[in-house]
Amino acid sequence: MLVLEYKVKGRRHQYQAIDEAIKTTQFIRNKAIRYWMDAPKETKINRIALNNYSTALRKEFKFVEELNSMACQAATERAWSAIDRFYGNCKSNKPGEKGFPTFQKDNRSVEYKTSGWALHPTKRRIIFTDKKAIGEVKLLGTWDIHTYPVKSIKRVRLVRKADGYYCQFAVDIEVKTESRTGDGELGLDVGLEFFYSDSNGHHEENPKFLRKAEKAIKHAQRQIYKKEKGKNNRRKARRRYAKKHLRISRQRTEHSKRLARTLCKANALVAYENLNVKGMVKNHRLAKSINDVAWTLFCRWLEYFAVKLGTTVVAVNPKMTSQKCSDCGAIVKKSLSTRTHKCECGCQLQRDTNAAINILNLAKARGGHPRSNATGVATSTLLGASLVEQVATMNVESPSLKARGVSTHAKLHTLGVGKVR
Repeated sequence: MLVLEYKVKGRRHQYQAIDEAIKTTQFIRNKAIRYWMDAPKETKINRIALNNYSTALRKEFKFVEELNSMACQAATERAWSAIDRFYGNCKSNKPGEKGFPTFQKDNRSVEYKTSGWALHPTKRRIIFTDKKAIGEVKLLGTWDIHTYPVKSIKRVRLVRKADGYYCQFAVDIEVKTESRTGDGELGLDVGLEFFYSDSNGHHEENPKFLRKAEKAIKHAQRQIYKKEKGKNNRRKARRRYAKKHLRISRQRTEHSKRLARTLCKANALVAYENLNVKGMVKNHRLAKSINDVAWTLFCRWLEYFAVKLGTTVVAVNPKMTSQKCSDCGAIVKKSLSTRTHKCECGCQLQRDTNAAINILNLAKARGGHPRSNATGVATSTLLGASLVEQVATMNVESPSLKARGVSTHAKLHTLGVGKVR
């Protein structure tokens, strides 16, 4: 499935119509969740039952009837997705919270299936034909939607973002595999001092997108509270603030894409740490820096390009990888401030490079571990001492990190969408 995204250009009343369709989608989803909550125990609620409930809502509420019937079904499918995920977490005895479905307050998209819209013959405009009166809007972008048959477009989604409205096309095509330029093997050790250190001794700099923009973000946030509530100036200030976070999110996505593609293009095997990021961000002194570096996003793009380029990607339990000597296998205890690995066997390496070599060795010992995340099967890892060392290091040999320090959490990012070449 390929996702192509265009910027939508329309008139003010069309934007208001899109907002109304988004609100209706949120209403249908929340009503479906309430319907599931209030259903008697002997009544089985499944995806079909929720789709039938959307028909009942169309008869009861006029503003729901104005939305395309398949868009209403797509809204109930969102509710069923949350319910099904909750059931799955309960059956698998997932530790901690199971993700009980909650009511949505900030929906930002409406999704159409194969009806309710029509592409203009030039395929540079799209017409929405339901009663929400969105009408015809322009599509701004350079993607090649015109090269795909209309029948292959399975979903059309209108999304509201901080800098405007976007139209996303989900195209059902087979993703073409590409040939690699090399067949190397690489281990990756991610961290906060460097974005990652590999088993060849290369250190990729941490871009710190949030840290660099933090001063401007705080200024924009203060401007919000100086404006009177309910006024246009306050809404404009909120939009400026949201745009700054959106820019950071896009920077992280593009950075992760570029690095993941480069690594998978040049290597037949890439091993990385399977970190419990959700547990690690509970340390409020490090949460902002951990979220800013975006390890999870990077690993997702690694898995994506691994499939596209035929690379084996292996998630390794990082326990003791920082303490173990990559040359002789001896355990060399190191404090959090020690950044150089020195062993009695004569091996002397930068701490993260030593860990990266150990990660690669673990992956090779498994023989291309079949539970690689590239196949979509996650591996579980407990938060061990080595992970704490990885993220909590304040290096004597790297005073710049220690001087800057790390502080509290920043806004979580989402995996960006758009065509990946």
